[in-house]
Amino acid sequence: MKSLDQIPDNLRQSLRGIFSDIDDTITTNGMLSAEAYSAIENISERGIDFIPITGRPAGWCDMIARFWPVKGVIGENGAFFFSYDHEKKKMIRRYIQNEKEILEGRKKLEKIKQKILEEVAGCAVSSDQFSRVSDLAIDFCEDVPDLPIEAVKKIEEIFVQSGATAKISSIHVNAWFGDYNKLEMTRIFTKEILDIDLDRRKDDFVFCGDSPNDEPLFEYFPNSCGVANVKDFHSEMTCMPTYVSRSKGGKGFIEICKKFLGSD
Repeated sequence: MKSLDQIPDNLRQSLRGIFSDIDDTITTNGMLSAEAYSAIENISERGIDFIPITGRPAGWCDMIARFWPVKGVIGENGAFFFSYDHEKKKMIRRYIQNEKEILEGRKKLEKIKQKILEEVAGCAVSSDQFSRVSDLAIDFCEDVPDLPIEAVKKIEEIFVQSGATAKISSIHVNAWFGDYNKLEMTRIFTKEILDIDLDRRKDDFVFCGDSPNDEPLFEYFPNSCGVANVKDFHSEMTCMPTYVSRSKGGKGFIEICKKFLGSD
């Protein structure tokens, strides 16, 4: 990984948009600071599209799309995107699965949930599960005492052995049924909302993240950036970001934004 100082100056000039994880990338210890939010505002005011990509639920994403200075938001690890048209006062909602597929997946996840809760002591269903549409999130450190990595891996293993896709974030293990991910929905969002072929223009975008569930995006985007806490997952990941900040969490995110705003 390279330092942010090695980001080429021409990228600042050609930058079209920034995609970013939220938890422990924009936030710090579960909190969104005024400074981190201001960094998003500054990016948007500069005419650079800002799009969060998160494992957080549909209920949260509706609020983010409406109230944050963003072009849209991709949620539940690629299950959907929401984009609010302020002029037309209309929320655009795009799901990658149809209603039948979503319901079938939720039924399967409900059965797996009981097995995980019985076999992995100390974990819990995430407190935001009530507003999720497509996936199941198992909490291993957000609202429960931190579990050891062996327990987190066990949760992931149970999901995978049951035929689900599972990804470890900085706080949850998220699982779903269906062949989709954050990157696939990012391509769809970029085409349908920005009218851009991302495969041809990915050099004009940046992705910011912090954990293993961001790996497909770290690998895809040549100009991927990690906040410093991504180093904590080095042994768990095969693809790290191209650049890394000095600071962790929100402070690292602010460093990244300042770099692209030319105010570092």
